[in-house]
Amino acid sequence: MRKFLVVLDDSRECLNAMRFAALRAAKTQGGVQILSIIPPEEYQHWMGVADLMRAEARERIEAHFEVFAKWMRDRHGINPELVIREGDPEVEILSQVREDPQVGVLVLGASHEKSGPGPLVTALTRSAGSLPVPITIVPGDMSKERLESIS
Repeated sequence: MRKFLVVLDDSRECLNAMRFAALRAAKTQGGVQILSIIPPEEYQHWMGVADLMRAEARERIEAHFEVFAKWMRDRHGINPELVIREGDPEVEILSQVREDPQVGVLVLGASHEKSGPGPLVTALTRSAGSLPVPITIVPGDMSKERLESIS
């Protein structure tokens, strides 16, 4: 089964990327893999504090994931898979794409801010020529209705 890999983070544009991945997966009998990355700077403290911060980050991710997972199951019949990795976001995304042969498309949300589409979109489009899968970039300010009509 082909999976749409989408990155779960705290950005506003993440919502549209999730919507698009769920809609495309439902229409193509695919799956959705949701990847969340805990950056290394979040847990580089004393050992006990680092373990606690890592556990709290995982709990926060799992709670956030459950909101999207419930919506995908209820609205689209998709049961997404959660993957949590720790490290540099760009490196971890590329590693996940390369390690899971079922990932067929990387879906990223692009910010509509004047400062640019966001650090992940900027970094990963530089690597696009050497990726084993295509990247779909979903505009962060695209309406829900427009997303539904094009997916």
